Amino acid sequence: MKSYNLQGKKWEDLSSPQRAAVVILGILQLTLLVAALADIQKRSPEEINGDKRLWTVVAFINYIGPISYFLFGRKPALVGNGHAPADRGEKS
Repeated sequence: MKSYNLQGKKWEDLSSPQRAAVVILGILQLTLLVAALADIQKRSPEEINGDKRLWTVVAFINYIGPISYFLFGRKPALVGNGHAPADRGEKS
């Protein structure tokens, strides 16, 4: 059975697929972070569950922070009549 020591691996020690995975995951993390920070910045405090400063800090937690913000930090968007949009699958 082969054992792996990930602590001591250098970039040169990684295979091409491993390098590609690291780059792709890094780009994904940065994209999530930038999207969350931009969304926090553009929304008013009334459109966010909790404190904007707290969500800004949480967004810097790799992967979990931005995903948590998008799932739990944003209040539902309101339409012109002041109500959340109706479920599209709902029958009238």
